[in-house]
Amino acid sequence: MDWSATQYLTFEDERTRPARDLLAAIPTRDPRRVVDLGCGPGNTTELLLQTFPKAEIIGIDSSPDMITNARTRLSGISFAVADLTTWRPDPAAPVDIVYTNAVLQWVAGHETLLPHLLGLLPAGGSLAVQMPDNLDEPSHVAMRTAARAGPWSHKLAGAEGSHTPIAPAAAYYRMLKPHAARVDVWRTVYHHPLDGLDGIVEWFKGSRLRSYLGPLDPSEREAYLAAYRAALAPHYPFDAGGKVLLAFPRLFIVATR
Repeated sequence: MDWSATQYLTFEDERTRPARDLLAAIPTRDPRRVVDLGCGPGNTTELLLQTFPKAEIIGIDSSPDMITNARTRLSGISFAVADLTTWRPDPAAPVDIVYTNAVLQWVAGHETLLPHLLGLLPAGGSLAVQMPDNLDEPSHVAMRTAARAGPWSHKLAGAEGSHTPIAPAAAYYRMLKPHAARVDVWRTVYHHPLDGLDGIVEWFKGSRLRSYLGPLDPSEREAYLAAYRAALAPHYPFDAGGKVLLAFPRLFIVATR
């Protein structure tokens, strides 16, 4: 099930705020080239272009749909479909910043991948990473509960493993500090008012729910989402205006060589 850029951008403002917060913490100034690794539909790439107008900005994503939308959004930027784990910069075109927002939670092997990405940069270059850290939030526990509760359980047996568990902040600090002059790690919890339980469903249809909906046929998807809403309900009370508050923790890392 390929990513849907349209679904992902349903909550563009909310999804872009952590990207701005990550960008603001990068100490590298006047970079020659910046790579948006896992650029999605180009919303974060646009931020990089605004922040570093003199730099060459390059967007990389594994989803053809995302790259198609990114090229439409930013026609003057170089975009490419590539495997994020095997991407390498052109040796003749050094990269000063690797920026990866809300993507590495889908990739295993952080203990080797992150030091590798940092090692691709010159002295003074920065690796900037933001990852959702919400596998233990009610929104995600409910996905697993609904997956196990229905006749589709055998189809969804592998869905949980598609998202890499996020290690404690201290683990990422220890992982990167031997290779960096400076490592900043912090965790922020964002609170998003959404339109009831359907708002939560629509939010995660653009990300985590893909792993659960992809293996199901259309009728099973509807039944699964009904079970998911039922599992969500005790944890997300409605306010007087029909809103629920979605807590969304995110882990940030900026490592500079």
